[in-house]
Amino acid sequence: MNAALRLSASSLRAHKRRFAGTFLAVFLGVAFLAGTLVMGDTLRAGFDTMFGNATSGTDAVVRSAEAITTPGESEGVREPVATALVRAVEQVPGVAAAAPDIQGAGQLVGADGEPVGGQGPPTLAGNWIDDPQLNPYRLAEGRAPERSGEVVVNRGAAEKGGLRIGDTTILRTPDPVEVTVVGLATFGGEDGMAQVTFTGMTRADAEKYLTARPGEASGIKVRAGPGVSQRELVDRLTPVLPKGVEAITGQESAAENTDMISSQFLTLFTTFLLVFSGVALLVATFSIHNTFAIVVAQRTRENALLRALGASRRQVATSTLTEASVVAVTASATGLAGGIGIAAGLQSLFPAIGFPFPEGDLVISALSMLLPLAVGVLVCLGSALLPAVRAGRTAPLAALRETAVDQSGASRVRAVTGAGLAALAVAITLTGVLVSPSLPLAGTGAVLALAAFVVLGPVAATTAVRVLGGPLDRLRGVTGSLARRNALRSPRRTAATASALMIGVAVVSLFTVFGASLKATMDQTVSRSFAGDVAVSTPSFGAGGSGLSPRLAGALESLPEVDTAVGLGRGVAEIDGEGRALTVTDPLALERTFDLGTVHGSLSDLGTDGIAVTRAEAEKRGLTTGDKVRLAFTDGAKLPFTVRAVYGRSELAGDYVITRAAWAPHRTQDADTLVAVSFKKGVSADTGKAAVEKAAARYGRPEVQTRDEYAQSSAGGIDMMLTLVYALLALAVLIALLGIANTLTLAIHERTRELGLLRAVGQTRSQLRAMVRWESVLVAAFGTVGGLGLGAFLGWVLVRASDGTSDSTFAFALPPVQLAIVALVGLAAGALAGLRPSHRAARLDVLRAIATE
Repeated sequence: MNAALRLSASSLRAHKRRFAGTFLAVFLGVAFLAGTLVMGDTLRAGFDTMFGNATSGTDAVVRSAEAITTPGESEGVREPVATALVRAVEQVPGVAAAAPDIQGAGQLVGADGEPVGGQGPPTLAGNWIDDPQLNPYRLAEGRAPERSGEVVVNRGAAEKGGLRIGDTTILRTPDPVEVTVVGLATFGGEDGMAQVTFTGMTRADAEKYLTARPGEASGIKVRAGPGVSQRELVDRLTPVLPKGVEAITGQESAAENTDMISSQFLTLFTTFLLVFSGVALLVATFSIHNTFAIVVAQRTRENALLRALGASRRQVATSTLTEASVVAVTASATGLAGGIGIAAGLQSLFPAIGFPFPEGDLVISALSMLLPLAVGVLVCLGSALLPAVRAGRTAPLAALRETAVDQSGASRVRAVTGAGLAALAVAITLTGVLVSPSLPLAGTGAVLALAAFVVLGPVAATTAVRVLGGPLDRLRGVTGSLARRNALRSPRRTAATASALMIGVAVVSLFTVFGASLKATMDQTVSRSFAGDVAVSTPSFGAGGSGLSPRLAGALESLPEVDTAVGLGRGVAEIDGEGRALTVTDPLALERTFDLGTVHGSLSDLGTDGIAVTRAEAEKRGLTTGDKVRLAFTDGAKLPFTVRAVYGRSELAGDYVITRAAWAPHRTQDADTLVAVSFKKGVSADTGKAAVEKAAARYGRPEVQTRDEYAQSSAGGIDMMLTLVYALLALAVLIALLGIANTLTLAIHERTRELGLLRAVGQTRSQLRAMVRWESVLVAAFGTVGGLGLGAFLGWVLVRASDGTSDSTFAFALPPVQLAIVALVGLAAGALAGLRPSHRAARLDVLRAIATE
């Protein structure tokens, strides 16, 4: 064993440059993974501290006990509590102070007339609580609101909107309210809670604009007297609270807020980054395996000589694994330092792009360090295991062979195995897509398809390189022919090198196809369902914003240019014990402006106790017209509703529709998410839109768009997602490029004598460089074409599986321009990867190269 270790150390010292690509691949993958984990821990700790500081003076929160949560939302809607309950709470022994907490949606309009925030994080408004210990916001400048129309704004929102103390602006509640900024506030020592905006009003204004009825609050904040613990305070409050109202400790409330941030943003964001860390490490696996396979092939004679001198198979294999271990541990440890640097960089970068990273030191947990280290070592050792076993099997007689060049091809066993995997992948995928729609089943088929591509790579490499390299013979003559033959020399090596790039390109293509399909779906949805001429809407990306005034639709319908204007509001209720979103609207106007498909029953007869349901939901619950369903609202009312209409489509109208009169007794803060407008005959699009924009300006200047503009803006978040995806996948492509460059560099080393002979018989340096570069381009072309095919197939699988498991109808679209750009980037990447190896080959000394054995 000592001899094997000494041999490994000697080999590493003598051939450090051989493992440079492997080192970089492991380093980048581990750094990305460690940076993601450290950043996630730091964000969670920062939000914990921020919420803890902000709510340190709140010892208990009194609120409604039940919440209705609709699918896709982590925070439910609760019934308000009576502000009159504050008096009873204040008289409980141990209570030092209590104050109603009134919260709702309120979006500020900046100095430039544009709304502040609303692209995801909520825009909040509420009453300014005078007790500084119960108020999570601290007054940093100015004063508290004293008169109607005065507000305090968190400093981050004011800076983003260009607002200063003394400025007058509009607050959408969603009805526009003219307000004057009299103070700026901080939250937990920060300028705001991430990108959430807050506007503090007087209590009277908050009740007037943010609640359905005066005398209601979201909850009551309570501060304990000296010597009373939070748990003890809750125990004392509970007996005096009415049925349906509960008290929780301030710590529990802060933990819920942190969990809400975690579930809505942190978990999703870190999971998103971890997926790309996994892609990067998967790509690195191929690059590392290829490096060790080539190194083992180059050292065939050396290993055979060791075997002839008495070294056992285990010693030879151990020597290779020891080299891999040294590279793995060194690169992984360095990657940890790089990951900490990435997290620190993001901590500085986030505020610059508008997301305030909570202040505080980086949180570096044991898990954030040990997990990336273990993953990096395991990936490197796992990638080197097969080459090490192959090295151990080297026959002693191989020492007498003239060459050690790897000329391995594709075996029949590989072809049969790959074909079997491909057939199984297609069967499972088609079952999960067409027979019984299932995302897990389709995902299993997709993974098997990826495995089949990798196994069949060497089988396909020969044919693919011949086809892709065919034009080189005519375009580049002997240089192109030599490049093609070099790529064909070892199909297994070519396939392994190309596989790394193939995975990166496949994931890029997958997201490109899926993004294009989502855009096509949105366009199809609007074109098919929306029969209006213009749409007045709030930001479509994210859940923020205050919505539209329910009075806007009526104001627009009174315009002489407008035939119909219908607003779509949102309510929530439990149906058969399950939280569901309700569309609150005028059913008759809805039917005139939206294509609802075939309608059974009558939308005109809903009244205050009728409901309309989509066909899919009716079939799911076994409902038909005339049946009754029980709706439980947030105010505790449980009422029977009669199904009076069943309609076909639900994309924009939602699954359940009730009238505004039916929703009014149970509403909280009322708002519309969309107002669809149809013009009268003879009114041009420009004239009608101008009239709508002028009327809508009085309601906070919401966006007015044509149908095409609305469809395009609704898909705006997809472009943002794709931009982030491409930026993250650049790491995987970079690792793939390192793999190609490393493979070519090692291949040049093993072909030193051959290259010397080519130079000796008249090949120029430029021809030699071109030959190596074109070989790199051919390998990249093989990986790019395979990645495009695999990515397009997986994109189709994802779209069809989503279509089968969703109420919405998904459209599949292949974007030729974007995929062509991906292909060009892949080819350019191949040319780039070949630059350094080609220059190194051209610098070879001809006489020394010929003398090399």
